[in-house]
Amino acid sequence: MNPGAAAGRGSAEPVALPTDKELVLKVIPMPGDTNANGDIFGGWVMAQVDLAGSVIPARLAQGRMATVAVNQFIFKHPVRVGDILSFYAGVTRIGRTSVTVQVEVYAERFGSQGRYIRVTEASLTYVAIDDRGLPRPLPAPPAPAPAPAAGA
Repeated sequence: MNPGAAAGRGSAEPVALPTDKELVLKVIPMPGDTNANGDIFGGWVMAQVDLAGSVIPARLAQGRMATVAVNQFIFKHPVRVGDILSFYAGVTRIGRTSVTVQVEVYAERFGSQGRYIRVTEASLTYVAIDDRGLPRPLPAPPAPAPAPAAGA
């Protein structure tokens, strides 16, 4: 855990939202999602990250898939009730049956419209599975659309 997270209430410098990842989820945590310290429970954040991380692999798998690994999970700053959380995801690796995704979570603190801090980042791996729950190859990606004809 980094020192800012350990301190619990340290302020972080605002950052720009990523342009190389896709916005896959937005959510506002509520009072029922808090831990004994009054911050949002880490397990709640982890569940949201898993949902956000599954969006791109679900498209690529075109069927059932499962989370098989949380490769890395870093809580950089506490999440608070009323924060508007934005979850951005991007593929870091595509294998024969698996997709690894990087998820970054940004908080727009209550009352700080338009200013974001990165509160969490994670890497997760998902595997396409068949009806028996066994790994299956990912479908071939669709062919790119043809370029428009000259003069069209």
